[in-house]
This record gives sequence, C-alpha cells and structure tokens, in this order.
Amino acid sequence: MSRTLTALVVFILAVLFALSPFLVSDFGGFDPDQFPIPQIDPPVQPAGYAFAIWGVIYLWLIIGTGFGLWKRRDDALWHPMRIALIPSLAVGTIWLAVALKSPVWAAILIWIMLISALIALFRSPTQDRWFAALPLGLYAGWLSAASCVSLGLLAAGYGYLDETTAALAALFLALVMASAIQSQLGRAPSYGIGVIWALVAVVVQNLGVNSTVSALAAGGALALVMPTFKAWRAQS
Repeated sequence: MSRTLTALVVFILAVLFALSPFLVSDFGGFDPDQFPIPQIDPPVQPAGYAFAIWGVIYLWLIIGTGFGLWKRRDDALWHPMRIALIPSLAVGTIWLAVALKSPVWAAILIWIMLISALIALFRSPTQDRWFAALPLGLYAGWLSAASCVSLGLLAAGYGYLDETTAALAALFLALVMASAIQSQLGRAPSYGIGVIWALVAVVVQNLGVNSTVSALAAGGALALVMPTFKAWRAQS
C-alpha cells in the first residue's frame, strides 16, 4: 500500500471510528446480565463521566490523521505508525456493536486495539507530536486502562474472582503496564494523562463504597504523575 493511500485509509478509519457511537447509539456500557454473575456497579469500572474522554480522543485522532493526510501523506517517518494504527482503528469501528453481543469478544478486541495502538505510538514520529504522538498517547492510555477493566469485569462476571479482588488485580496490571510504558515513552505524556483520568474515575466510582479499590486507584494515579510530568517536561 502506498504512503498516500495509507494516509487516506487511516483518516477514513478515524472518521468512521468517531461515527461508530452514532451507529450503535443504544450502547451505554455492558448490561449487567451479559455476565453469568450480573455486574451491577462493579468497582473496577470508572465513573460514567470518564467516558466523555472519547469525544476528545475521536476529535484529536481525526485532526491528527487529517493533518497527516494533508501535510505528511508521503512522509516516510509517518508510514510505520499508520500501518500499525490501521488494525486498531478498524477494530474500533465495530467494537461497540460487538460489545452489545459479547463482553468476551469485546475484551479480546479491545486488547487488539490496545496492542496495535501501542505499536503505532512507539513508531510515531518525533516531530509533529501534537498531531501524531500526543493524540495516539491519549488513545492508547485510555485503552490501557479499559483493557484491564475488561479483564476485571470478566474475572468477576464469570466467577473467577470476587468483584473487589478482580478490581484490585485489574488496577495493579494497569498500573504496572502504564508505568513501564510511560517511562519508556518520553514524547507522549498524554499516555499517562489518559490512564490517570481513568484511575481517578475509579476512585470516584468507589468513594464511600469500596475504600480498598479507591485507595489503590488513587495511589496508582499519584504514582503515574511523576513519569507523566517528566515526559511533559522533556518535551517542553
């Protein structure tokens, strides 16, 4: 696939990805009864307001891929990032429809989205970071948290762990993964911001309800502040 065609495909997929919520407008999160053990207000799940970050992610991805198509369509430094990003955006366009049917397949697909997004992020060019590394960082950061949340939901929903233990395990995995990635990725502090946003929303979800989960999420968010701040300072 030529560089120009790849740039066009990525931009079109970013637009379709952003339009997908309008095509599956009745999705408001997993139905508790989609699991053998109904998940009613599970502690691993962020508070509802946190999902508003998708509006920023969608818009930023469209702006970034649009800039790339306009100004960097034949740029060899952008091409490896685009190739890796295509699977993530393509899967993203169908994710909501799949999530309505199967939380198991939704979890599998969101990990595919995450892995390909991370590969794209590490391949992103060092220049034009407001159009490449930073939007991808926020996207991959939120996906990192969401992927771990999906595992926590499955573990509790299928009875492998109780809800609190599942939440703690998922949060610990998210913290370890995010700390390692942000420490290696100085040009994209937006990655850490995406994860911190999710962790703070888990704190809000569990305030006055589950102090153990709330404390771990808060500690995780604080632990990510320093590597995220260092990455921001390195680019300023």
